[in-house]
Amino acid sequence: MTTTGLCEREQLAVARDTAPSHRLVASWRRSAGYGLPLDTVDPAFAGAVDDGSLFYESGHEILEGLHRTLGEEPVSLMLTDVDGLVLNRLCTDRRLLGALDDVSLAPGFDYSERFAGTTGLGLALADRVPTLVRGDQHYCTRLWGYTCAAAPVTDPGSGELVGSVNLTTWSQRSHTLLLALAQTAARATEGLMLARGRGRAPRPTSRGRVVRVPVPRDDAGLGPLWRAAEDRAMAALAGDGGVAVVGESGVGRSALLRAAHARRSGRRVLHVRPPEPEDVGSWLALWAPELDKPSTSVIVGRVDHLPAWAVDEVAGLLADGPAGSVSMTARDLAAVPEALRPHVGTVVELPPLRHRPDDVLPLAVRFAREARGRAVRVDPEAEQALTTYPWPGNATELRTVIRGAVAGADVVSVRDLPPEVRAGGRHRLTRLEALERDEIVRCLAEPGATPATAASALGMSRSTVYRRLARYGIRPPTGPAR
Repeated sequence: MTTTGLCEREQLAVARDTAPSHRLVASWRRSAGYGLPLDTVDPAFAGAVDDGSLFYESGHEILEGLHRTLGEEPVSLMLTDVDGLVLNRLCTDRRLLGALDDVSLAPGFDYSERFAGTTGLGLALADRVPTLVRGDQHYCTRLWGYTCAAAPVTDPGSGELVGSVNLTTWSQRSHTLLLALAQTAARATEGLMLARGRGRAPRPTSRGRVVRVPVPRDDAGLGPLWRAAEDRAMAALAGDGGVAVVGESGVGRSALLRAAHARRSGRRVLHVRPPEPEDVGSWLALWAPELDKPSTSVIVGRVDHLPAWAVDEVAGLLADGPAGSVSMTARDLAAVPEALRPHVGTVVELPPLRHRPDDVLPLAVRFAREARGRAVRVDPEAEQALTTYPWPGNATELRTVIRGAVAGADVVSVRDLPPEVRAGGRHRLTRLEALERDEIVRCLAEPGATPATAASALGMSRSTVYRRLARYGIRPPTGPAR
């Protein structure tokens, strides 16, 4: 990293008698590392923006209401996507609009930290925490005339970062309420997304759990793709370089690392999950001292979800610690933060569960045993349904389904499975098709039900019901038709 820009930026802070926070200095360092000049701002222009997403529609509606409340106040309200691309801009103050155009803070421009340096919206996205950047706290001097407050917005179902709400005004104006307004708008956007997202329950909040994990070897019966990935992870752990297991969410990345660690005798393993942005300091204090212990290994899960300044801290720990003491998981190698990539010697890809049908039944039996505390049997019809369903949520979805199926029984039957699993996954259904499929499955789940009784209950002919069974891949109950 070049240090000239950073040194100049810190000298400016000293000259103006300001005391920058740790997060600001870390952002300045990254901005200097990107080679950004101090005196100009030149964000990339991406052109068209996605204005059809649930995030955009919800956020735009919230900002329109806030804009009406603010009236003639010189405040620009914006949404950005997860990459810092400005999606919209609401402002009635012509002078402020002209000034924002001069620095390209406008729809279609990329205002991420990589292209615009330290700004409120760039730092809010990088660190995933509400952020206020005032005047000369910006990396680029061209932005010193503005104060920016931004709050990240996450999908209320998945917890994925989807963008930010950004409020910008003149630097000489009061900023007391600016950050509070941005946070309120962000939370209101998430609430509206939840209400419009088919009533999904919000995800449980992660608090950066640090747990010692038991590592008994419990992968009996798993198929060749799992075995091959585990063997590769084991070989990497035995070497000097770090290992990253990549794959879709819920696929079993951390479980694979635990299984590989189980084959290394005598090592204590900690599994570290990403914290909420405000908890990064205490999160690091929980597990960072363990890196000095030669008998301890650490799995840092989902490094692609870490706030930027947490990434910098972890990278510093890895640079000072023993090689290979930390393994990590991420969606793919490109999602591993740049500062952590030098510490990845081997990348192990774990295929999604739909490509590992041999693993479905062994995992189902294991999850059932965990839920019931004793052996559980899966009947043949349920086996067929489980192995033909594509499992878009991977092993996490399978665990949830199995726990529900064995809530009151020691046998998993096809009637205990959700409609979508019973129907298989032959093609993507429309909303009306999905409703029709679920009604047929519900009728067939009644005691003594047959296709004939389902046809009567649904007001369909028997031949129509049989065609729907074939179309949706529904397996009717065994027994003579009536």
